[in-house]
Amino acid sequence: MFKTPTCACCTAWIDHMRQAGFTAEVTELPNLRSLRTSHGVSDNLASCHTALIAGYVLEGHVPAEDVRRLLTERPQAMGLAVPGMPLGSPGMESADGRREAFETLLILKDGQTRVFAPHARAIG
Repeated sequence: MFKTPTCACCTAWIDHMRQAGFTAEVTELPNLRSLRTSHGVSDNLASCHTALIAGYVLEGHVPAEDVRRLLTERPQAMGLAVPGMPLGSPGMESADGRREAFETLLILKDGQTRVFAPHARAIG
């Protein structure tokens, strides 16, 4: 997983993944744009961290259950993205339980996306 040095929510996402049974190495970089671009993640899909797993890219606060599904189904795709930093996504939980509805997107080989998994109705 690649993140910038000051991002606390990235650390919280890694904790979510580790609690789900994944292992992770963390590399801090001053900027992730070139890394994202080299792995097919366009600016409109960007978030605050990028991870690589089994030939796929994971951009942002992708839930562990979506990663498991990706690795089970093995679609012909670049990977998964949760653009931005939706409140209530893994690593972006709020103390009062508020959350936004969000979608995990499958990044296709041609750069297009489709919904891979919808998540959580908005609360609060």
